Amino acid sequence: MQLSIIIPAYNEALNIERLITYLIKYSAQSVTEIIVVDGGSSDNTIEIAKNAGAAVIKSPQKGRSAQMHYGASIAKGCVLYFVHADTYPPASFANDIVAAINDGFFIGRYRTKFDSSKWYLKINAWFTRFDWFMCMGGDQTLFITKELYQSTGGFNTEMMIMEEYEFAKRARENVRYKIFKQTALISARKYDTNSWWKVQMANKKIVNMYKRGATQYEMMIAYKKMLDYR
Repeated sequence: MQLSIIIPAYNEALNIERLITYLIKYSAQSVTEIIVVDGGSSDNTIEIAKNAGAAVIKSPQKGRSAQMHYGASIAKGCVLYFVHADTYPPASFANDIVAAINDGFFIGRYRTKFDSSKWYLKINAWFTRFDWFMCMGGDQTLFITKELYQSTGGFNTEMMIMEEYEFAKRARENVRYKIFKQTALISARKYDTNSWWKVQMANKKIVNMYKRGATQYEMMIAYKKMLDYR
């Protein structure tokens, strides 16, 4: 069973080398490649990623959803593992995923914890143990068999926001969904740049807009007005 790790990136020069080095260190024999899909970075993300040992491709379309889908289209592995550039899965990730698939789980994610000791972020992280819609974002990382990915049509490349929630909800409809007890370490930079309250309110607003059928443009405008991020 071969895993392809897919990392969508845009101006991640400060983070990408450390992540790739970490993933290489803890990749078991099942990891066949680490693919960084660049969305038009203006810094030296591409050069750093190549030097760190990843395969780097340039997405013809900017946007996390389009980049992940493009990476999936050229991946060699029979299992796809999507990881954000500021997220670190546990050292056991490769073995965890293989074991989960052997147990009949064809899609799944980790719980999370933040690289911060702030109490309110610990509360946020604690809730990721539950199988809730709001816990199906990319911060938890996502593994899925290529067969299942292709059968669903993959990520909607027209989506610029809420893309990972939409995909996970659609892809897991008729299969078993795994939530690992282990945690992925995620960056608190969104909260550091803004504030816990602003991020919570922005997330709540966007989810409500999504459920009401708001357009991608409307959600992106609202999100950018509320947060200095993305």
